[in-house]
Amino acid sequence: MIGTYLAITVLLSFMSARSARAVPSEGATGIAFVDGWLRFDSNWYVGIAENGYYYVPGQQSPIAFFPVFPMLVRAAALVVGDTQLAGYLVASLAGLLATVLAARWAWDRLPARSAMLGVAVLLTYPYAFFLHGPAYSDGTYLALAVSAFLLLERRHYLLAGIVGAAAVASRPFGIAVAVGLVVRVLDQLATQPGRPVHLRDLLAAVRLVRPRHLGVLIAPLGLVAWMTWLWVEFGNPLAFVETQSSPGWNQGVGPHTWFKIPYFGAIWHGEWAIVLNLTVQALSCLAVVLLLPRVQRRFGWGYLAYTAIVIAIPIIGTKDFMGAGRYALAAFPALLVSGDWLAQRPRWLQIATVTVLALTLVTLAWCFTHMIQVA
Repeated sequence: MIGTYLAITVLLSFMSARSARAVPSEGATGIAFVDGWLRFDSNWYVGIAENGYYYVPGQQSPIAFFPVFPMLVRAAALVVGDTQLAGYLVASLAGLLATVLAARWAWDRLPARSAMLGVAVLLTYPYAFFLHGPAYSDGTYLALAVSAFLLLERRHYLLAGIVGAAAVASRPFGIAVAVGLVVRVLDQLATQPGRPVHLRDLLAAVRLVRPRHLGVLIAPLGLVAWMTWLWVEFGNPLAFVETQSSPGWNQGVGPHTWFKIPYFGAIWHGEWAIVLNLTVQALSCLAVVLLLPRVQRRFGWGYLAYTAIVIAIPIIGTKDFMGAGRYALAAFPALLVSGDWLAQRPRWLQIATVTVLALTLVTLAWCFTHMIQVA
């Protein structure tokens, strides 16, 4: 699995290097395959690592981006001496770690064939190129989220809560980790051999909670700490939400966003390249939603709660599904359980599915490195 990850990294790095020469790069490390990845929001994260946060009401501001990843980049820059290179290294190493941890999680919970196919889907998921170099927080978040659940499965409740808090402070939908950990604890307490766990069993399991289980309640403090800092520094604990509605992002809360008016507007005006891009991301969200029942059957209520929240936030919170395909990468239980679905299908369909995913991955990575926004 690590070999496959590295092979994909080499292929995409070659593509990134070619793009850095073909398209003027926003990066300036002098390393072509690194600079080719430093596109779009990478510059926000690098800017935060170098200069910190600011907030201008009504304008795009870096407080839209949660703090854990830029903090790690700033620390790494002290070692390597270049913030952009540090962003690439942190993102790549976190992507590798996230992939290894997710594979371990899958092998612990699925039959061998299902786990193998699930990991193949994760490796070739079209937006998984964000785990191979772009200075984005996706890999960091995924590594922290999976780590928190792995720690919980080994009954390290306090450590799960601490790592969960870091995950919550990594992405806007990180609160899903906090909810998922709590529900998973109840799921564990309610589980009896040979008997399915129903919702009423979760409620009944509350009386079985002991002080050691309460360690997972540290996880929400990641969001509390971030909001407290925003309140003290800028006088607005929800500044990260409000800045999303600023001109250029236009991700305000309301019917315009909920009912995807810009998406249907693009269809109405025949902007088919944009429609194709957005539809691929919408279909990624749909696939996760369709897999939710299998997530619950295979992994339990805690992972259902986590996955449902992770995917609900981009579905509800994006005006046109832009970025939703990348956000769905965090729904690792759904991506991995898709291998269980594939394992029950003909071999030709398994091969065809992974092949189509891989080709789409390469295509989207090419677009991203050539400054064509795909997520």
